[in-house]
Parts: sequence; C-alpha cells; structure tokens
Amino acid sequence: MRLLVVEDDRDINRQLADALVQAGYAVDRAYNGEEGLFLGETEPYDAIILDMGLPKLDGQSVLTKWRRAGRDMPVLILTARDRWSDKVQGFDAGADDYVTKPFHMEEVLARVRALLRRAAGHSSSEIVCGPVCLDTRASRVTVDGEFVKLTSHEYRLLAYLMHHTGRVVSRSELVEHLYDQDFDRDSNTIEVFIGRLRRKLGVDVIQTVRGLGYRLEPPAE
Repeated sequence: MRLLVVEDDRDINRQLADALVQAGYAVDRAYNGEEGLFLGETEPYDAIILDMGLPKLDGQSVLTKWRRAGRDMPVLILTARDRWSDKVQGFDAGADDYVTKPFHMEEVLARVRALLRRAAGHSSSEIVCGPVCLDTRASRVTVDGEFVKLTSHEYRLLAYLMHHTGRVVSRSELVEHLYDQDFDRDSNTIEVFIGRLRRKLGVDVIQTVRGLGYRLEPPAE
C-alpha cells in the first residue's frame, strides 16, 4: 500500500514516514500544499495524511481541489489541538478522519489501517482468504495459524492483494502501489515476488489471470 504524507514540519514528516515504512507501507513525502496537491493529483495513493496548516496552499484548499478533481483516496487530516474549526472544515472539504496534534503515532497508524480497510470493504483488522490470514495490526501473516516470515516487499505485495481479494490486479497497478516514487520500478520483479509468495504460503490462493494480472481467491475445495 502506498501513502503520501503532506506535512511542512520536517521532523513530524520524517517521524510519520519512518513509522509508516516500518509498518510495511511505501511512503512519499511533501512539505507544502502545492507539492502535495500535485502528487495527490498525479499519483495513485491508497491513503494520504494531510496537515491543515501548510505553506503555499493550505490543507483545506488542497483537499477541496482533490475532491473536485474526482480524487477519492482516503484522507486523514492533522489538526492543531486548539483548532476544532479545522476538523469541521476538513470534513466539509472531504476528509475521512482526523488526528489532533500532538498525537500518538500508534493512533495515526491505527486510523490509517482503518481507512485502508474500509476503502477496500473490510471491517476487521484481520483479512482472511482461505487458510491465509493477514493481521494488519501486527503486520503478520499466518497460514492455518502458522506464522509465515516474509520480506517487506513480499508483505506489501500480499497485503495489497489481500485488501483486494477477488479482484484482478494488473502488474502495473501493483508496481504503482507497492513502491514510492524514488524506487527504481521494474514490473518484472513482481513475478519474482509472486513466485516467492506462492512457495512461502504453500497454498494455491494467488491465481495468474493470463494477460491481465493476478487475483487472490480461496483455494478450490
């Protein structure tokens, strides 16, 4: 899953990005409203964390422009403790949730997980496909209750497919959502990771749809 953090405070921006990367996400960063607006309009983010008090273009204006342009990715806004009006304006502009500064990082991570689950139509923190279970809280994968050790790239790939169970996902979509903008992207690596995942999971849940991509489905009885 690929996220964007738009926050002008460089320390907060770095802390958020580091925590999100550790949690298994690919993360891009912007430090002002104009840069954030451009990235949000041109890149396919799964969710965005957006500060309301940005230089060059404020967060509310950025969010309003995104929504008017038809960009419907989940947006979590960051607001100052004494600016309750930011919350109201943010929701009116199209925000999905908010966190008040100063915040606990665990709360931000939990709210991001919830936004991603709801956007994909899942209500539980555990996403299940046959014997495969993805615990989004712990970034942990099990098969029939047994822990499966995955690399960060393998986990990102499986997590994206698990969030979109039953839907055909193309290689280009996977590349766009698994790597940040600075990563040297190569769609051929997706096939390598798919092969590794199949071997590690040991169950037939990842189907190849010829000419289209991959689909995650429970194994046939």
